[in-house]
Amino acid sequence: MPRVDGVEHRFVEARGIRFHVAEAGEGPPLLLVHGFPQHWYAWRHLVPLLADRYRLVMPDMRGAGWSDAPYRGYGTRARAADLLALMDALALDRAGLVGHEWGAWAGFRACLDAPDRFTRLLALNIVHPWPDQGATRRNAWRMWHTALWEYPLLGGAILRHWPGFTRFHLRRGVADPSCWRAGEMEEFVESVRSRARAHAGRALHWQYVLRDIPALATGRFRRERLAVPATVLLGADDFAFVPEMLAGGARHADELDSRTVPGGHYLADERPELVAATIRELFPTTGATVQHRPLPRSRPDRAPAPAQART
Repeated sequence: MPRVDGVEHRFVEARGIRFHVAEAGEGPPLLLVHGFPQHWYAWRHLVPLLADRYRLVMPDMRGAGWSDAPYRGYGTRARAADLLALMDALALDRAGLVGHEWGAWAGFRACLDAPDRFTRLLALNIVHPWPDQGATRRNAWRMWHTALWEYPLLGGAILRHWPGFTRFHLRRGVADPSCWRAGEMEEFVESVRSRARAHAGRALHWQYVLRDIPALATGRFRRERLAVPATVLLGADDFAFVPEMLAGGARHADELDSRTVPGGHYLADERPELVAATIRELFPTTGATVQHRPLPRSRPDRAPAPAQART
């Protein structure tokens, strides 16, 4: 397991799954939820920038990193339920939520399902559930890479046996590829190469195609209103999403705004100072409830086996 100064690790049970959770800092709780093909280490650059004022809670979602990788449960509603169950297991009554890409997408669902559990949502590099239909159709080609991960057999085979494609995806996902330091990219590339985790990655994308795209296309989300204040942060060079896709979302929320900033699809990796500054702006600590971090339930003497070695 990669090491980050000040980060402690433990495992908690929720919804029958053993989740790995990385934690750092003291203060108002901030739940950081990674996207694909990443895990808790996606937030490594934010830890030294934010641990002095927040309790950072960085779980590995099901099928990612060092959490269990069951065969089922990769739909958005299931992953949102995982987040809420994790909060219960960690005794978090209420928290700020920062999500990247698929983590942010599950975050929107969790905020719609349980608005009283979240103070605010910051969604990085994703659209909200009410994207402009015309802009989405015009830009659908931007998601071509996910088609290779969606299909049975093919998606898992690519993740397991063609790591060069995952590296290509991560390099393409930043405006400045030199932001990847030695070994960082490989932490994510290797983490999706086991059979179970390759299946999890494929299932995550397939469930989106099977369930969420039809819901978006038919306007099903328009029946729901977002009560949790939310901000979407897009990189100007994001390969998957463009600002015009976010038009019109504010009418479906009490408070929803979008910002475009320099950078690509992996803003926390490429522009951590900018992301940290945005978090400090949106999640003030003055008057916030502090929930102290308990001692880890599981802190092994040596790091667990690498994710790619486990099934």
